[in-house]
Amino acid sequence: MDSPTDPLIGRTVDQRYRVEAFVARGGMATVYRATDQRLERTVALKIMHASFAEDPDFVARFVTEARSAARLSHPAIVAVYDQGAADGLVYLAMEFVEGRTLRDCLTEQGRLTGVSATEIFDPILQALNAAHSA
Repeated sequence: MDSPTDPLIGRTVDQRYRVEAFVARGGMATVYRATDQRLERTVALKIMHASFAEDPDFVARFVTEARSAARLSHPAIVAVYDQGAADGLVYLAMEFVEGRTLRDCLTEQGRLTGVSATEIFDPILQALNAAHSA
């Protein structure tokens, strides 16, 4: 889905994040691989869809959730580095994690074995426990 017609590819967001490639699109945001030009590191830049970015209540909840997520520190939780708004874009900069999605695994392998499911879901449950405890 990375396409030359995507207006964000090649653009710098908030004079800091150079958008390099499309990663995924969800119901509320699109995620890109970007370079934090200030700290010279790759980040996942989550850009809220315009329809949500125009809703002040939704943006306020997004900021509150970003602050809460940024306080979490756990090996199975993606680090949140920054949150902001610039040029009509509301964004979240996060740790970029290379790898496959659960959907990719299921497509390739089909149904998970009990051992595979445990290996995948144990860190998720640990992360949920850490988040709940915080």
